[in-house]
Amino acid sequence: MQRLAFWFEFASTYSYLSAMRVDALAAEAGVAIDWRPFLLGPIFAAQGWPTSPFNLYPAKGRYMVRDIERIAAARGLAFRLPDPFPQNGLLAARLARLGRDEGWVAPFAREVYRAEFAEGRDIADRTTLAEILEGLGLEPEVCFRAAENDAIRAALRADTAEATALGLFGAPSFVTADGELFWGDDRLEQALAHALTRCTPTSTT
Repeated sequence: MQRLAFWFEFASTYSYLSAMRVDALAAEAGVAIDWRPFLLGPIFAAQGWPTSPFNLYPAKGRYMVRDIERIAAARGLAFRLPDPFPQNGLLAARLARLGRDEGWVAPFAREVYRAEFAEGRDIADRTTLAEILEGLGLEPEVCFRAAENDAIRAALRADTAEATALGLFGAPSFVTADGELFWGDDRLEQALAHALTRCTPTSTT
């Protein structure tokens, strides 16, 4: 089965849209999804951006909110921009990195996005994250301790460095096995098609 890397950031509104549909679309296409949490903060900082471009350029930010509202409504999703925006997603990202190792990254990420962008909750609040972990049948304090150890911290930094090396500049981003980059929720279908048509080995018989 072909694989597609789904690079997501918890501060990203458009990643919310992708997170809620990527597994279903990929299953229909016969593509396996590799959920890859990373941090956009260091990537933005390298460009001289101290915050989200949606804050730096207010007109762009207003458009983004209306755009997400329209898309979410069409897909039957709730949307509420949290205050403040962007949220501090560092602990959530570390937990997602732990979940990637332990096999629960996808349901965890979806519930974090639901809390953040459907309910407007603070995902930096350990209570919010604990409720999500408990809902998945996990022990919050065990997960918090594991997510804050040096190994997970280093793994998330390494993943963010890998994202930078791949040329990622925003989220969501999709990278195929042959290194083709697709940016944005509206490129998900194109990324899946490329994974199938360009990454499938041709027969030599």
